[in-house]
Amino acid sequence: MRTTRLVVGAVLAVSMLAGCGSSGDDVAGDGGELGGTLTVFAAASLTDVFTELGDRLMGENPSLEVRFTFAGSSALATQIVQGAPADLFASANSQQMAVVTDAGLEAADPEVFTGNVLEIAVPADNPGGVTGLADFADSDLVLAVCAAAVPCGAAADQVFEAAGVTPVPDTEEEDVRAALTKVQLGEVDAALVYASDVRSAGSDVEGIPFPEAEEAVNDYLLCVLEDAPNLAAARAFAELVLSDEGQRALVDAGFRPAS
Repeated sequence: MRTTRLVVGAVLAVSMLAGCGSSGDDVAGDGGELGGTLTVFAAASLTDVFTELGDRLMGENPSLEVRFTFAGSSALATQIVQGAPADLFASANSQQMAVVTDAGLEAADPEVFTGNVLEIAVPADNPGGVTGLADFADSDLVLAVCAAAVPCGAAADQVFEAAGVTPVPDTEEEDVRAALTKVQLGEVDAALVYASDVRSAGSDVEGIPFPEAEEAVNDYLLCVLEDAPNLAAARAFAELVLSDEGQRALVDAGFRPAS
């Protein structure tokens, strides 16, 4: 099976449902199959599950190539507003989707397609002895969070406030996968990431849930963009994400069903 191509620094474009606008051109391959290139800009936490779904769509459409750019939602939204060519945007919260819709760049209203909550990630065997959110105020530990500009960082601010914790992080990362990587490499004692990221890391990382996470449940939204070059493929990918098959893949990856 071909592997979905990850394109660093570009915007990830995804499609909306059939009711979306039609300012882009449909691209079809032989026999009515989808063809051309689908460009998707998506939140970094979606890397594994969207890559899997992109591979499924390409397997059904040999003439189609799906190209993803995974990064912090704030960076992706900025790129789209600045004119980066993309078909679909999948954001990890409504605030960054609003950056795109306030600029009038959506083909139709965004759709909520999944949810996520924060979880503490620690290296295997938890060498720092981290037990809960209060440990993020311990200056003796090496700690990572996401920058406040990205959704995982905004959610972190909410849970710290709810818990009455003043964090003392040693590093603020540009997206959640960068924070997770710090844990996987043993460079930090703990990081605040999404539950789905802990799931994706397997045995390299241990997860510590905490009750305040429910104070900052992130709704993820997707939208086909107004000038999507490959509207047909964008719609097909959006329909796959929102289908029972796509929803099962998201839940299996540690996300929550769409609310």
